[in-house]
Amino acid sequence: MGRYWLGIDFGTSGVRTIAVDEMGAVVAHSRADSYPNDYANGVSDVGEQINQGYSLPQVDSWWIALGQVLAALPQAVRSGLAGIVIDGTSATVVLCDGAGVPVTGVKIYSDRAGDQSLAAIQQITPQGHLARSATATWPKVYELWQQYLGINGDMRHDSQDFVCHDADNNNIYVMHQADLCGYWLHGRMGITDYHNALKLGYDPVRLAYPDWLRDGLKNSHPLHQQPRDLGRHLNLPQVFAPAQPVGYIRAQWVESLGIAADCLIGAGTTDSTAAFLASIAPSAPGVGMAVTSLGSTMVLKVLADEPVSDPVYGVYSHRWDQDGATFWLVGGASNVGGAVLRQFFSDAELQQLTAAIDPRFDSPLEYYPLPQVGERFPLNDPHLLPQLTPRPADNAAFLHGLLTSMARIEAQGYGVLRDLGAPWPKQIYTTGGGAKNPVWTQLRQRQISQKFQPAPQILVARETEAAYGSALLARSKLNCN
Repeated sequence: MGRYWLGIDFGTSGVRTIAVDEMGAVVAHSRADSYPNDYANGVSDVGEQINQGYSLPQVDSWWIALGQVLAALPQAVRSGLAGIVIDGTSATVVLCDGAGVPVTGVKIYSDRAGDQSLAAIQQITPQGHLARSATATWPKVYELWQQYLGINGDMRHDSQDFVCHDADNNNIYVMHQADLCGYWLHGRMGITDYHNALKLGYDPVRLAYPDWLRDGLKNSHPLHQQPRDLGRHLNLPQVFAPAQPVGYIRAQWVESLGIAADCLIGAGTTDSTAAFLASIAPSAPGVGMAVTSLGSTMVLKVLADEPVSDPVYGVYSHRWDQDGATFWLVGGASNVGGAVLRQFFSDAELQQLTAAIDPRFDSPLEYYPLPQVGERFPLNDPHLLPQLTPRPADNAAFLHGLLTSMARIEAQGYGVLRDLGAPWPKQIYTTGGGAKNPVWTQLRQRQISQKFQPAPQILVARETEAAYGSALLARSKLNCN
């Protein structure tokens, strides 16, 4: 019987799975393109056994989608699973009791903590730290704990948004999306990974929570407050390396879906990190490997041998350990990208106009094509206005100017990462819709060649699904033999 490894991606719009064999080849996949928001699609028996009493629709939707994508895999794959890793959206978090039941609402990746919570957190958190951001996990946890205690009146214990269940202990746990979904598979509460924990304030260099965070939990009102009527304590999760074995799959999944009883469940990761691993496959990680994602925005990531961070540009680093080596995934994101192109052209128009562009020449037009006011990387100017003039009468010439300008900004971005301490890129893999545009690729290659010598080669990623990256991660770290 074959052995397989499964990656499960809880993305922004749905759930994807990809199973790979011992060679890393895809053998099966499944998907739920949107999260169900009620029980109309049914809950499996295993769900009723593990997940009794859940009344938070958003979390219910994760649970239902998880059951759907697992059930949709071929039985031969389910019975041959050796390991599973889940990735989730970064800074999506909920507080749960010791039974894994949510006791607050969910804060998703794009939610911002309120001004009051943010101000309190910034008194605790060092200047310039990633966890000070309004969309980071740490201020969201602060705000959820306030709500749980009923301090700000936004959430009551008899709220219809959640039901507070008694657990076997007095612990309340910080759970990221990947943590909770992983718990449903392995049954160990309070486990996270150092990718998801980064925006909570975890120090990936020391592999420990910093003193300011622990002291803040002990000394800061209301984090230290434990009301007599609740008697609960807020707990930070134990941090594992991504894909580090947590435990074997729970018996309920074996009985209901025929998943192999010796299937190991690893700690999770974030969706963007998993997507990077997918993009560079089949190559192993190496210093100087880079990925440009040309989606609605433009995201640049490059592997370094030392961490790089700069709050001014929104640049930070994810730790990555493999084969005894430690790498750092350094990233920055520009607001330019496909969203601007969509403001002017349809897909058909983009295809037609691109064919009229001669990629051997750069456009003389210089734009900064933002969809709205403000940029952070590679320029830090929250008041930067979109620069989209002069616009020629010829739409192909206009598109040529936009694509050339975006290529210039990409090269500038890698230059900023280099100036901050990241290595020069050696290969740049490309993902997103823009990766399919050969004219844009040639324009980008010329711009990057002018900036870097020796010039990195721009490649189109063979795989882009985060689920594939998680599957490869599972294959590299989880082996029951």
